[in-house]
Amino acid sequence: MAGNFWHSSHYSQWLLNRQDLYRERKVDLELLGEEDYMKITIFFANLIQALGEQLKVRQQVIATATIFFKRFYARNPVQSIDPLLMAPTAVFLASKVEEFGVISNSRLISTCQTVIKNKYSIPYKNAEFPYRIQNVLECEFHLLEMMDCCLILYHPYRPLLQYIADASTEDKSEDANQILSLAWKVINDSLRTDVPLLFPPYQIALAALHIAIVFKGKESRWSQWFSELNVDLEKIMEITKQIMSLYELLKTYDEKQEMQGLLERMPKPKAAPSRPPSQGPDADRDSKSGGH
Repeated sequence: MAGNFWHSSHYSQWLLNRQDLYRERKVDLELLGEEDYMKITIFFANLIQALGEQLKVRQQVIATATIFFKRFYARNPVQSIDPLLMAPTAVFLASKVEEFGVISNSRLISTCQTVIKNKYSIPYKNAEFPYRIQNVLECEFHLLEMMDCCLILYHPYRPLLQYIADASTEDKSEDANQILSLAWKVINDSLRTDVPLLFPPYQIALAALHIAIVFKGKESRWSQWFSELNVDLEKIMEITKQIMSLYELLKTYDEKQEMQGLLERMPKPKAAPSRPPSQGPDADRDSKSGGH
């Protein structure tokens, strides 16, 4: 995995610099503030997770969709395209990239309607999901264009499994499954931060592993293994710091109470979603083939 990653567009084009990221977000940060902007990104990462679970896709599809979403808004203000449209578009594209299979047009739209109605009725004030499949297809075109068709992603899950296997001697074997399970959850949580945009996946895997080991109180058993790693520990600690900042924020973040107001403050696209004359309310109906 490592050799492929270093020759990939993920490494060459999509490991971003923090200063560049803040500069691109300047308009949004001035309007919303850093903490509220982070709450909005958490909200839409949760929405992508909910859509993915409802569609029964693999976690890797959800992770890819979340990073596609984050890449778009790393280079564009939230006013450019409604994140409520970009979220299902990212899932739709990720399912194809990760070879999960094409999600049918009607199933995608009906899933969006169900999730918004059942899980997000409070922040969206019982509104219907406002988009149709034509909007998703247009949005997908913009997403592909913005990413310059750089679609192959490397995630921390595989290096995490490799590290666990490498470190699992007899004295650690009983800990390995618990630590793997917790570290896997930490990697999923890292998708709610800027970490996937800023650091290579192997470093994220090590940071997640470090957090899991500390949380389980197993530092003494793993300290020798960590000391022998030839990695930039400052980067690992920076990733750890960002993930722990997320956990601190989540202690006081009440999505149901806060998001309605935040969504109202969030800049809106200037133009309403286009719907050609032939696209009526039932435009999301499949052409029987179920693909696009």
